[in-house]
Amino acid sequence: MKRIAKKLSLLWVTLYYSALTVFMTWPLATRMRDSMVGEVGDNIYFVWMIGWLKKALLELHVNPFDVWFLNYPEGWSLAYTEITPSNLLIALPFSVVGGPMFGYNMALLLSFVLSGIGMYLWVRKMTGRTDAGLIAGTVYAFLPYHFAHFLIGHLNLSAIQWFPFYFMGFFEVLEQRKWSWRPALVGGIALGLIALTSQYYLYITCLISGFLVVLYLLWIERKRIFEPAFWKNLVGMGLISLPLVLAGVAPFVALARQGGLPDRGISVARLYSASPTDFILPSTDHFLFGSWVGSHFNRDLWIEATLYFGVFALILAVIAYLKRKQLPQRNMLGLMFWGTLLSIVLAMGTDLHWNGASVEIMLPGFLAGRLGRSTTPIPFPGYFLFNYFPFYAKMRALMRFGVVALIFTSAAAGIGSAWVLNKVQKRWQVLVAVALLGLVVFDFYPGPYRQFATVDPRPVDLWLAEQPDEGVVIQMPFVLAEDQEQTYYTLFHGKPYVGGFFNAFPPPQYSRIRTELEHFPDEHSVELMRELGVHYVLVQEDRYENIEVVRQECERLGLKFQMELDGQLVYILDGEK
Repeated sequence: MKRIAKKLSLLWVTLYYSALTVFMTWPLATRMRDSMVGEVGDNIYFVWMIGWLKKALLELHVNPFDVWFLNYPEGWSLAYTEITPSNLLIALPFSVVGGPMFGYNMALLLSFVLSGIGMYLWVRKMTGRTDAGLIAGTVYAFLPYHFAHFLIGHLNLSAIQWFPFYFMGFFEVLEQRKWSWRPALVGGIALGLIALTSQYYLYITCLISGFLVVLYLLWIERKRIFEPAFWKNLVGMGLISLPLVLAGVAPFVALARQGGLPDRGISVARLYSASPTDFILPSTDHFLFGSWVGSHFNRDLWIEATLYFGVFALILAVIAYLKRKQLPQRNMLGLMFWGTLLSIVLAMGTDLHWNGASVEIMLPGFLAGRLGRSTTPIPFPGYFLFNYFPFYAKMRALMRFGVVALIFTSAAAGIGSAWVLNKVQKRWQVLVAVALLGLVVFDFYPGPYRQFATVDPRPVDLWLAEQPDEGVVIQMPFVLAEDQEQTYYTLFHGKPYVGGFFNAFPPPQYSRIRTELEHFPDEHSVELMRELGVHYVLVQEDRYENIEVVRQECERLGLKFQMELDGQLVYILDGEK
């Protein structure tokens, strides 16, 4: 009976988070098949990826990581950009039913539901209280961090649903006195799913987990260093995760060996270093306070810098920490506190920032003369990690380390709410729990979304799809070659394309040909097109100041004009002059 009751409880919890997701993202539920929240950006690339996965696996039966028709003729590996196989597989069945846009939207909405369920299960397991689990799950599922990446279309970074399952297993593994396969299995599978979601998240999780293991052994349970059961559980969890982790990192390791994943520059790392204000400012997307925050603080990088804890969640987490000596989760709260602190420090990157700007201090005269400057930034540990720690310099947005602080704060808020509810008379507990849920929703609610984007195929894409040949397509001006929309259009015309979405790590061919093709139309660019096997040259009229001159040059250089379709001039380029 208890097992049946738990299953029914989980069903109601799932319905609760599903309904709240629809409310918090409204009116997306009414536009699932044809629209995306926000502007066109990285979102359309993930829609393309879902469509390509469906085509590769179910129609062509080929390796989806080998995208031969982009960056043609060299081809392209999906490892050049962030892959999120776990989310693509979640989206795939919905894509079969309603198309790639529907699959994309469903994967995003499910990230909210699964995040809530995961945190609910973890906190309920720790506290024994369903209401505390609901509160913690609501905090975590609807964090402004989650909404920021949802709005911009980061399907990979929106998928924060595996973290609660991982840390639930991880902390239980630390505390097990004998071998237990269940926490090792939960933590191991969840870590593997994190690896199949985002390499950023995998690296962050492993680094923070390693720190917590060392802290646990040196500060909490020193004697456990010599306990075989401790290492058996920990290694067991790692071995369980290994197949999925290897599957997640394999494409990137192969690409790194080819020199395709260079280190990021320190200037980029400094740009994407968080400020303390990022953790305490409500989101610029908040229905009530958002516009005020945006007008009074530097939120140029608001997508990455939205790391707001939530005032009510933070109060509950602080209560949990202050009352930790009275709680069975004392050791865990201590680890969460230090993990949160480390997460914040690493998210603040290479040096101290305030309100989005680096803080500079005056140098003494003898140092100023020797260094050739009068001021210097205040270095953080991230500066040394960036320069000396393996693979650290491959990361661009160090702000993303802040996600761990949000995970632990959400869990601690659940423990704090359990303490509060236990102090309330039983007849008032439901009312207090509902009030806490209402305060959390108020704190995070973005308001109804008003901006939606649709990306339909252009007339030229439909025309290209009707052509029986496999002629190679190139879009001019070539600056458009790496736009996400151009990659998305390949779903419709199905022709090999010289460009692709390359803003993360441009492949060698693209880097080699870009400068020369930017001079189109001239003899060198047209000759290079012939070498690349280009057959269809699309020229977007509104991107040229004097389109008539472009027309004349194209004709002089031997391009044969075919037609004009909704602002696109279509030319045929023969293989010979």
